[in-house]
Amino acid sequence: MELILDDAFFMRKALQEAEAAFDLGEVPVGAVITVRDRVIARAHNLTEKLNDVTAHAEMQAITAAANFLGGKYLTDCTLYVTLEPCQMCAGALYWSQVSRVVYGAPDPQRGFTAMGGKLHPRTLVTPGILEAEAAALLKRFFIERRNLN
Repeated sequence: MELILDDAFFMRKALQEAEAAFDLGEVPVGAVITVRDRVIARAHNLTEKLNDVTAHAEMQAITAAANFLGGKYLTDCTLYVTLEPCQMCAGALYWSQVSRVVYGAPDPQRGFTAMGGKLHPRTLVTPGILEAEAAALLKRFFIERRNLN
């Protein structure tokens, strides 16, 4: 069987990270960063665990990828993230000059497009990869949270 390394393959890796966040009671957002079809960073939300509003999956992944590469620019990298990045994360992605952002579910209230955020002019965006799976995980999380309260 041939292994196909496409956007869905890497988004499944991001969904695994989102599941890890879910299991920790974090908003289930996961991210991976690749370079030439190789995962160099994986992360999920850690805002509750770290008591840090900036500990979004994307921010954690950007830091891990920069450390792996030994530099602050991610010009040959692709970020796969289960939820459209927020304005804060879009700013960090802008400064990192990431080449491509692939996301699952849109965030019509807090996503960077709704908030007027911008990515680097050379960054390509591919929305909606495994959108239903990413949205279902988020929905399940918030339903369970409401039922606990």
